[in-house]
Amino acid sequence: MVILNANDVLPTNADGTLRMVPNTDLFYLSGIEQEESILVLFPSAEDERMREMLFLRETSELIAIWEGHKLTKPQAMEVSGIRSVHWTSDFPRILHRLMCEAQSVWLNTNEHKRAVVEVESRDVRFIRDLRSRYPLHDFRRVAPLLHTLRVVKDPLEVDLIRHACSITKAGFERVCRFVEPGVNECDVEAEFAHEFIRRRGGFAYNPIIGAGKNSCVLHYLENDQVCRSGDVLLLDVAASYANYNSDLTRTIPVNGRFTRRQRQVYNAVLRVLRASIAGLTPGKRWSQWQAEAEDLVAEECVGLGLLKPKDLKVKVTDPSKKPVKKWFMHGNGHPIGLDVHDLGHMNQPFAVGWVMTVEPAIYIPEEDLAVRLENDVIITENGPVDLMADIPIEAEEIESMMK
Repeated sequence: MVILNANDVLPTNADGTLRMVPNTDLFYLSGIEQEESILVLFPSAEDERMREMLFLRETSELIAIWEGHKLTKPQAMEVSGIRSVHWTSDFPRILHRLMCEAQSVWLNTNEHKRAVVEVESRDVRFIRDLRSRYPLHDFRRVAPLLHTLRVVKDPLEVDLIRHACSITKAGFERVCRFVEPGVNECDVEAEFAHEFIRRRGGFAYNPIIGAGKNSCVLHYLENDQVCRSGDVLLLDVAASYANYNSDLTRTIPVNGRFTRRQRQVYNAVLRVLRASIAGLTPGKRWSQWQAEAEDLVAEECVGLGLLKPKDLKVKVTDPSKKPVKKWFMHGNGHPIGLDVHDLGHMNQPFAVGWVMTVEPAIYIPEEDLAVRLENDVIITENGPVDLMADIPIEAEEIESMMK
C-alpha cells in the first residue's frame, strides 16, 4: 500500500501563512492540489473500492467564506479520475482496516539529493505516527519509484512545459523592449510579473536579475540596484504554468549594445550551450556530459585569456579542483518539470523523455561581468529538441530587439 500526503500550509509570523505549494508527487499521481489531502493506492486490497482512494478536507460555510471554494467529492472524482473519495475524518478508521490487510507500506519523503530539510513535513509526522502504531509492518520508500516515473515526461507534460516556455518568451521580449540605463532591477522584475500573471502563469522560482557585479552572484535575489550603461544584465527568470516549470537565462547589455569584450564572452558561452544541447543523447551519463561542458568552457577561457593552454593539461583527482572551476563552478543542467530542480536519478543514463535545462556560464568578477545562457531541452529518439529555440539568443538578435 502507498500513502502520500499533501504539503503543509506553512506559517510565517503572527497569524500569517505562506501560499499553499502543492505536493508535486501527490499532484503527479492524482491532479489534486488541495491542502490536507491524502492519496492511498492499494492495488491488492480485497475490496476493489479500496484499491485507489482519495481523502479530502471537508468544507463548510465558514471555510467557504474565509478561504473560498474547496473540492466536493464529485469534483474531486472528475479532477482525479478516482472513484472512491472520502473526507479526511474517515481516514483513521479506513486506514486501520487497510493496515490490518497490508504487508508492506510505501511512504514518501523528500529525497532530492540537494534538499535541505529543516522543517518537519506532514509526511514525516505521518511516518513517525504510523511506525509507532504499527511497528511490525514492512515500511518502504516510495521516493525512488517516483524519481524513476517523474523524470520521463509524457506528451501532456511536455505540452505544459512548452506553454510555460511560451509565457517566458513573452516576458523576456517585453523586458528587452523595456531595459535601458537607469532602470532598477526591481522594475525589470515587475515587467516579468506583469507578463507572466496576465498569461495565467507565475514565477517558476525567485527571479535572479543582476546587473554589473551582481551578475556574478549565482543566486542573487535582492533585485534592487540600478542598471547602468556599460553593464550586462543577467536574467535568470522563467514562468510556471499549471504547476509545470520552465527555466530560462539570458544576459543582455543594459544600453542595448554589447561591448567587444562582452560579446567575446557571450559568444563563447553560446558555443558551449549549443554543443551541450547536441550532447544530450540517450545513454550518456550526467557526469560525462558535465565533464564535456567543463572542457569546452576551459577551451573558451583560454581564448578569452582567463586560462593558459597548460591549464587544460592539469591532472586532478578531485574534479572540483579543475582550473576551469574558477570561471564555471556549477552544474551544466538538471531535470525540470513539476519541480524546477525536478526528480530524477542523475547517476543513471539520460533517456528519451527527459527534459533537461542546459546552462553553461563564464563568471569574471574582476570585470563585473558574467554571462549565463540557459534553455530547456527534451531528449528524443531523433535527437534533442530545444523547447526554447524560438526565444532570441544570438547577440545580434538581442541588440536588435532592444532597439
